[in-house]
Amino acid sequence: MHVLSATVLIASIGLGWLGLNHAIRRSLEAPRQPSTRTPTGLSWFRVHIPTCRNKRLHGWHIPGATPDTPCIVILHGWGGNAEVMLPLASPLHAAGYALLFIEARNHGSSDPDDFSSLPRFAEDLEHAIDWLRTRPAGNYLQIAVIGHSVGAGAALLAGSHRQDIRALVSISAFAHPERMMRRWLKSRRIPYWPLGAYILHYVQHVIGHRFDDIAPCHVIRHQTCPVLLIHGRDDTTVPPDDATCIFANGNGIPLELLLIPGSHEHFDLDEENIAPLLAFLHTHLPPSPTSYQAAPGRPTD
Repeated sequence: MHVLSATVLIASIGLGWLGLNHAIRRSLEAPRQPSTRTPTGLSWFRVHIPTCRNKRLHGWHIPGATPDTPCIVILHGWGGNAEVMLPLASPLHAAGYALLFIEARNHGSSDPDDFSSLPRFAEDLEHAIDWLRTRPAGNYLQIAVIGHSVGAGAALLAGSHRQDIRALVSISAFAHPERMMRRWLKSRRIPYWPLGAYILHYVQHVIGHRFDDIAPCHVIRHQTCPVLLIHGRDDTTVPPDDATCIFANGNGIPLELLLIPGSHEHFDLDEENIAPLLAFLHTHLPPSPTSYQAAPGRPTD
């Protein structure tokens, strides 16, 4: 009887932990919001890009004027989609760049997967870069990356070990996943000890990476290309202090910090605010001599 009682108790504890783990994963799932708009005023093509685990990414490719036009890969943040990054399309294309907007797994119209994470965002970004280099219609040997929020952290993670990214723009990146998670715990009034500490431990176990190893404030030291950090002064989701923390940890690469009016999701991309972004790109990834504004195009799969 004592043995049976102990077995029942152990099983009950195990089921309790399983229930807790399931609840953690459900609470951290990225909300899926399919894009409702597409690029306007530009010729574009719908693309499907293979990524890890036999999944496919949905995206929009806006080609440049010539096959050797430099291309910028643009990645949204957590719970976002390609549509939220569309305000960048017209000014960047008019400045002489081809563009590839992608949606990470579990986001927009891309394939589902069992979970999302910063490293998986980075995997998807790297597969998009590799896909660009195989295009028969283009010779995209010069590639830049723009990422927002988790997408910015993913860009920095990819840039810490790839040698083929010419310039990188991080918008609204958090400095360290643990700091971000602690803010999330506080917003939900979850005490750090013991529950919050367990959640952080469990998340690292699930994603297969220690937070310290993927933190933007750490991987910035290993970048192989120039980096521009852009952050909204009014960001309450990721405070501007996170941007200054990343900036302070730079290690010898050309690194710029630009604080502009705006929140985590919304920026005023007027001529004054976008000029430093274009200047950074033109310095480190000069556009092709021919920039053009193409007529509206019909989407092509």
